[in-house]
Amino acid sequence: MRVLVVEDERILADAIAEWLRGETHAVDTAGDGEAALERLAVNDYDVVVLDRDLPRVHGDDVCRELVASGSTARVLMLTAAGEIDDRVAGLSLGADDYLAKPFAFAELSARVQALGRRARPALPPVLRRAGITLDPARREVFRDGRYVPLSNKEFAVLAELLRGDGAVVSSEQLLEKAWDENADPFTGVVRLTVLKLRRKLGEPPVVLTVPGAGYRIP
Repeated sequence: MRVLVVEDERILADAIAEWLRGETHAVDTAGDGEAALERLAVNDYDVVVLDRDLPRVHGDDVCRELVASGSTARVLMLTAAGEIDDRVAGLSLGADDYLAKPFAFAELSARVQALGRRARPALPPVLRRAGITLDPARREVFRDGRYVPLSNKEFAVLAELLRGDGAVVSSEQLLEKAWDENADPFTGVVRLTVLKLRRKLGEPPVVLTVPGAGYRIP
């Protein structure tokens, strides 16, 4: 998934981002509400982890603008205040979930995963197609019963292709969902990752190239 972490405490933001990247998500960070709105205007996120007490533009206002824009991104609001009234206030702004600080990264990750499933059409917990089985929860991939070890990026690309359910998935879509904003779209990183993925999945080739359009798993 593509996740935006909006948190003005840099050490905490980096720690959250590192944890989520370790679970194959593409993660961008923003240190204030203004920077968050700029990223939300140009990127398509599945989940926004949003600190409520932000400089420049308050987290409440970021949440309001995101909801008003019609975005399908789900919002997990973070706050140092854990009182019921604070939770109700955050949820009433349009946040989808609420987590009080301090929190366990494992719980945050589980909540992000749950919100991500709601940001898109419902999918089965395990993806299967063309002899491939991908289990997002266990982060395991098998082809015809053979375990296939994949890097985080290879896993993310394969998941997007399987979610396509046989349709063509463009390089731009893969770049959007599997890489963060620091990825250079002109490096051919998507093509190289697909080549490595094909090699690991083995014969016969299952990831097909559609010239001028993208890739698909028939």
